[in-house]
Amino acid sequence: MNGPGFYQSRLQRPGAVLAPMAGYSDAPMRQLAAEQGALWTVSEMISARGLMGGGDTEKLNLGRPYPGEQGRVVQLFGAEPEVLAGAVARVEAWFAPAAIDLNMGCPVPKIRGKGGACLLQTPETAYDLVRAMRSATTLDVSAKIRLGWDHDRSVEVAQGLEAAGAALITVHGRTSAQRYTGEADWNAIARVASAVKVPVVGSGDITTPAAARERQRMGVAAVMIGRGAVGNPWIFRALASGEDAWPGAQERARTALRHAELQEQFYDDDTGRLTLRPLRKVLPQYLPDFPELRGPLTQVLTAQDVRQVLAPLLGAAASDVTPARPAEYAVSHS
Repeated sequence: MNGPGFYQSRLQRPGAVLAPMAGYSDAPMRQLAAEQGALWTVSEMISARGLMGGGDTEKLNLGRPYPGEQGRVVQLFGAEPEVLAGAVARVEAWFAPAAIDLNMGCPVPKIRGKGGACLLQTPETAYDLVRAMRSATTLDVSAKIRLGWDHDRSVEVAQGLEAAGAALITVHGRTSAQRYTGEADWNAIARVASAVKVPVVGSGDITTPAAARERQRMGVAAVMIGRGAVGNPWIFRALASGEDAWPGAQERARTALRHAELQEQFYDDDTGRLTLRPLRKVLPQYLPDFPELRGPLTQVLTAQDVRQVLAPLLGAAASDVTPARPAEYAVSHS
């Protein structure tokens, strides 16, 4: 379902959301998460100014859906209302998103002054951006924030975003200054959830279904999972179905191979330059209980290389290989 009400309709069912992660939440990872029951997925963040820069940007891999993709939210970053409004119109025309999200949480220094977490220092600018984005589309517009720049002002910012027309707010429980250190403050996220009428999605440090359920009981509409979903799309299946059974090594190996095959298909071009280098950091996380495979998996160039490395597991009977226990498995994603 597209248009107004997308978030509300998806939140009627159990499950969790795949977070936007630069270098990770591309089309192949989104496809695996969606197949396992993710409520929706979010693209890697896209520069609004870059989208408006012209050129052959319709082929931008960051926003391009995989064939038949639905339930994909496109995330934009930027700091100028007219540029964001133009980018929203372009995204809607090119990428057929289910909704559009404004990044207010990325702490990476290279985008400072261009949006991201910087907007937490000047939230009035962010409110203008949301209003401009809403004026350019009938789709739901949401925002993903951190608690603040260097101190918690998340309730104030969330209330301002709600007043500007945000249909949903995602809160990562750290300040920008914290980057990814320390622990996410879920009590602060809960305060935001109780202070606004729109749905609030909580994010930070969720690596197991049990942790997700515990956090959801704090009043958020859903939880968003980032690093805990890398090499672990089954966390979405567990939260959608209530079945926490962990897949055996053969299923995990087959999914790792399929991820590699999807990577080759999605990024296929005629230059011969495509390799699986971007997946080298992901593939070992499917099989953390087989440390001897880490080295070979960080050297692969093609899906055939992955098939050869994983051949002993791909050919094994499921009962022949002991699956990792969830608690052990989660450690590698923390």
